[in-house]
Amino acid sequence: MTQETTALAHSTVVRVSTDGRPVSGDRTLSAARAAADSIPVVRTGPTGIAAATPLVMVTMGGRTAFHSDPSPAAVRGLVDELEAGTVPTADADAVVEHDPETASLPVPEEGPLSVGRRSVLGPCGWVAPLEPADWSFVSTERTADRAVGAGLLGRGRGDAATDEPVSDAWETAGATDGDPVVVCNANDASTPPTGDETLLSGAPMAVLDGIAAVAEYVDADDAVVYVNESETALQADLREAIDAAADTLPVVPQLVAGPDEFRAGEPTAALEALEGADRIEPRLQPPSPAERGLYGRPTVIHTPRTFAQVQRAIAEPDSVDADAADPGTRIVTVTGDVTDPATVELGSSASLSAAREAVEMDGPFKMACVGGVLGGITRSLDVAPTAQSLRAAGLGTDGVVELFDSDRCAVETVGRRARFASMENSGRCVPGREGTKQLAELLRDIYQGSFESDKIRELGRVMRQSSNCQTGAHAPRPVTTAIDEFEPEFRAHTDGHCPSGTCTEKL
Repeated sequence: MTQETTALAHSTVVRVSTDGRPVSGDRTLSAARAAADSIPVVRTGPTGIAAATPLVMVTMGGRTAFHSDPSPAAVRGLVDELEAGTVPTADADAVVEHDPETASLPVPEEGPLSVGRRSVLGPCGWVAPLEPADWSFVSTERTADRAVGAGLLGRGRGDAATDEPVSDAWETAGATDGDPVVVCNANDASTPPTGDETLLSGAPMAVLDGIAAVAEYVDADDAVVYVNESETALQADLREAIDAAADTLPVVPQLVAGPDEFRAGEPTAALEALEGADRIEPRLQPPSPAERGLYGRPTVIHTPRTFAQVQRAIAEPDSVDADAADPGTRIVTVTGDVTDPATVELGSSASLSAAREAVEMDGPFKMACVGGVLGGITRSLDVAPTAQSLRAAGLGTDGVVELFDSDRCAVETVGRRARFASMENSGRCVPGREGTKQLAELLRDIYQGSFESDKIRELGRVMRQSSNCQTGAHAPRPVTTAIDEFEPEFRAHTDGHCPSGTCTEKL
């Protein structure tokens, strides 16, 4: 049968949700299409739950059966049953009754997909990601005016308005002389990844729609989507999405690939890369990118997560509580010592501890690093996912929660992060260049019997206050928060003992 590309046009349809596992996903999709006679089979993007991928969703009217990672033979049986006029519910992971016209993935009552809420993530896994017909564009009729009153904050390390009202940057860019430009910073070479990848793969039209709406608001004719050079498959999909939506979007972005380096994801370093600079390093501020950004033009630079939040606020303004300190939702990727990672969406009244329900840990929980590779270490995830609550707890807001089991050593864990910062900083400022080296050395001294807690904390204070780049400013955070939580473990290492047994060879 002819390969169908749109999912929402059919009341009876088989969706095959895939992510970065092309072999198993292609096998499942091929089996479904080979068995289908009159029923359309559509490839959709990732849901964010890797453990359930590939996921086959069999829909008839307002009823959908979810089958995670079925064998090719099982897939053929599912399609045959649907062809016969019945939704195959036997052995299904979940069966959900829903509005037949829904454009958002119906949420099961149990399992990883039930964790949190699916607002911005709603289309992911349910719509055909590269098909404009599956998307209701808002930028064709509205600019981001509706999002201004919502008070949305920037999300992620690559956002020039991280944890600050995005409308401030928009107003500055719009009022500054010159032709403004909008940049979507999707270049993130950090490990683990963030929710940006899920959005770009599962709902790229939402991101493109948000970019266009903001461009219209600041009166920009130009926009750029900046991605990693190594993400060739994602680049191909984004080019297809941009080409498919080109006749619809009022502003069509250009796709540009940049260095696959951690430092290249910082907002002003991203601008340096886009300009073709030989050395990628953050710019001194002020002026901000909104005043002087790409090629000296006023520039609005946000992450895909931010643009998707903007799009949602425009499309459904009632879904965003403008009175909240951190309006909208936070997309969180849970990874670390887990069987499979998961990306979930949490409201401001939720707790990060809820995100643990989306994954299965390898062993007993010991600690977590919240906020990316240079996030904060904590024993408890009983904290709201808002920027204000996370900062108050000494944690990061980059949208990543790494879970570590009891086999992990706190000293070894933060030592690796300190060494990472010493190698990945831009070298532009003394606190970032020399401070990260000193931090790594102070941690190495612990294995030699010297633990200078006060010196580490003072160095961290100086780095936070005087570093030009995020790497230098955030490098002390894993160390100081780990000392707060596990100081006895640090002192045990000075006596030649690693409580977890991880550092036996180093002691």
